Amino acid sequence: MNATQVQDQSLFERLGGMAAIDAAVDIFYQRVLADPAINRFFENVDMAKQRAKQKAFLAYAFGAPVPYSGKDLTQAHAHLVADGLNDSHFDAVAGHLQATLEELGVAPELTGEVMGIAASTRDAVLGR
Repeated sequence: MNATQVQDQSLFERLGGMAAIDAAVDIFYQRVLADPAINRFFENVDMAKQRAKQKAFLAYAFGAPVPYSGKDLTQAHAHLVADGLNDSHFDAVAGHLQATLEELGVAPELTGEVMGIAASTRDAVLGR
């Protein structure tokens, strides 16, 4: 594969496709659920459903050729904002995402792209 072909690939493809998303989301939620600063937001959440929703959203956000029919980020997180979700919680989640990507050996430039996308969602997630 030449440089032009790599450039033409979506982030989803460059990350390794659905297998990579599956692995990352599973590790990510292990980290999140172990973090006492944020795990309360996942009490009484069906984590199998949550993982599936997150995998579908990330695949779509990273350019997979699949539709996404879930709620938008503001709607999906409104009840959490009402329960106190704030910037410090967003930062903790983002930190777990970055640590997950590093654990999986994702190249720094791809990690940077993922983290840029994550950062761009801050205001929507926090209802601003």
